[in-house]
Amino acid sequence: MGAKKALVTGAGGFAGQWLCRDLVRQGWHVTGSSLTGDPGPGILSPEDHAGVAWRHEDLRTQHVVRGAIEASQPDAIFHLAGVSFVPAAGDDPMLAFDVNTGLAVRLLNDVRERKAAGTLDPVVLLVGSAEQYGRHDASAMPLGEHAECRPRTFYAATKMAQEVFALEAFRSDGVRVVCTRSFNHSGRGQAKSFLLPALVERVLAVRGTPKAKIAIGNTITVRDFLHVEDTVRAYTLLAEQGFTGHVYNVCSGQGVSVGDLAAEVLSAAGVDATMVPDDSLRRSVDVPCLVGQNDRLRADTDWIPARTRADIITDLINAASH
Repeated sequence: MGAKKALVTGAGGFAGQWLCRDLVRQGWHVTGSSLTGDPGPGILSPEDHAGVAWRHEDLRTQHVVRGAIEASQPDAIFHLAGVSFVPAAGDDPMLAFDVNTGLAVRLLNDVRERKAAGTLDPVVLLVGSAEQYGRHDASAMPLGEHAECRPRTFYAATKMAQEVFALEAFRSDGVRVVCTRSFNHSGRGQAKSFLLPALVERVLAVRGTPKAKIAIGNTITVRDFLHVEDTVRAYTLLAEQGFTGHVYNVCSGQGVSVGDLAAEVLSAAGVDATMVPDDSLRRSVDVPCLVGQNDRLRADTDWIPARTRADIITDLINAASH
């Protein structure tokens, strides 16, 4: 039997590139579909990059989706394409709905047709978000997959809808879907609009400045951070070993407040500065506490995180310093 074949949507994005890296290194034949095309050097080494067949395309039409699946003939589809920045989804809700929900429906419909015809039956891993859980009491943490989903943002609602359509395809037509609710993940190559890269950038900008002050949003918000390398390893394992029709948290299981996270960045960078609250950096619908439970993921795949939060911070500092 030859190497397994993967189609990765959103392959040019942050997590998409890290996933392609993991799949190539695990011996998969990888087709990377991206709205922006070949991402060029950066996250991927030249060898990893050469192991991906890149496609530059907009998957928001059914015939383009059909073409990507026909060309790749995948054993597994990893659906990462989406509007991933929460405020951006709220700024253009119809675009977010079309990309985050509509694109998943198009993928599922094509796979449904191929399965019915007996021509292809891939596992379809759809990446959702911990934002789907919405607000729960801190006493309820860590949240297991049984916890009620209470989306509080348009982004979270589109990811919830994606999951609902995916599970419908499994129940009605046996499409082999596996869904994730992925918590915060970060690492080298993540856009500076996200929390940890933004903190690192602000801290490094004042390195060597006496009595420096750094703007920060809500310091008491608690989040669960996982190194992107461990996140994408979970995706590969779930495609291989996860139970179809199931939903999995992908998370560290450990919470940290934004204030403590900022202190960790300052310490790692060797910077002595004061964090100053800035209301413009706060989100009105921010969930105060969001920490996940990863027991199901561990039990079904033997996944164990290999990297720490300190590793994330070190990687981001090293990347920003070069």
